[in-house]
Amino acid sequence: MSTMTPTRSQVFNLPNQLTAARVVLAIILFGLISLEWWWFCLAVFALAALTDWLDGYFARLHNLTSSLGRSFDPLADKVLICGTYIFLLNVSEGRSGLTPWMVTLVVARELIVTSLRTYLETFGSRFGADWLGKLKMGLQCAAVIAIFVMLQNPKWLVGEWLRDGLIYAMLLVTLLSGLQYLWRAALLIKTDAA
Repeated sequence: MSTMTPTRSQVFNLPNQLTAARVVLAIILFGLISLEWWWFCLAVFALAALTDWLDGYFARLHNLTSSLGRSFDPLADKVLICGTYIFLLNVSEGRSGLTPWMVTLVVARELIVTSLRTYLETFGSRFGADWLGKLKMGLQCAAVIAIFVMLQNPKWLVGEWLRDGLIYAMLLVTLLSGLQYLWRAALLIKTDAA
C-alpha cells in the first residue's frame, strides 16, 4: 500500500502562501502594537484580515483546498486574533477598552474549538466553521479596528461607545459560537458512541 504525499505545488499554493503571509503580518502587528503606532497597526491588521478572505476565495475559485490549508488557515486566524487581543491588553491605562476576562474568553473559545476540531476530524467528522463562526470572526475584526481607531483618536466621543458596543457584541457571539461548537461536538461524540 502506498501513501500519497502532497506535491510542492499543493503545499505552496496561493491560498497557503496567503495564510503564511497572515502569520508574518501578525508578528509585525504585535511589534507595532508594542510601539503604539496605531495607524500602522490598523493598516497591517486590515491587510492581514484581507488575506484571510483572499485565501478562502482563491482556494474555492481554483479548487486548491488541501489538508494543510484546512489546518493552517484557522491556526493563522487564531494567531492573529488571539495575539492581537493579548497585546492590546497591555496598552496602558486600559485605553483599549479590553479587560483580562474579555481576552481570556476569546482565547479560551479558540483553544477549545481547535482542540475539539482536531479531535473530531481524526475520526473523519467534518467540523468546520459555520455562519456563527464567520460572524464571530467578523465581529472580532471589527472590534480590533474600532480599538485601533479609538487609540489613535481618543477624543472621538462617538467612537468610545461604538468600540465598546463592538467589543461586547463580539464577546456575546464568541460565547454563543463556542457553546454551539460544544453542542455540535457532544452530538457527534454521542452519535459515534452509539
